[in-house]
Amino acid sequence: MEFLFGQLAGFGAAFAALVSDPWTYAYLVTSVFLGIAFGALPGLTATLAVTILTGFFGNKIPLDYSLIALLGAYVGAIYGGSYPSILLNIPGTAASAATAMDGYPLAREGRGAEALGL
Repeated sequence: MEFLFGQLAGFGAAFAALVSDPWTYAYLVTSVFLGIAFGALPGLTATLAVTILTGFFGNKIPLDYSLIALLGAYVGAIYGGSYPSILLNIPGTAASAATAMDGYPLAREGRGAEALGL
């Protein structure tokens, strides 16, 4: 049981160090915007965004920042696929194909901003 608590304490300390570091947020925000750009372009998927950005983040920054940046790019790409899906009825990623069925009719009614917000 002592081993488990030691591991949890180490995880908590590492998590606290990442949360309090401003570079974490800089990499996260940058990678989310890059992911949104990837997701908004039809044909570029979240997996492709992570694959391409691994070459940029993978060996140039420390591992913990790299993993945070790649996770942010993936989530941003999944979200970015909703832009063309809702506004143009062209799913940017496969994950946003269902969004086109509900979001595009809302955009045609003039409620596109509401659909993007949801």
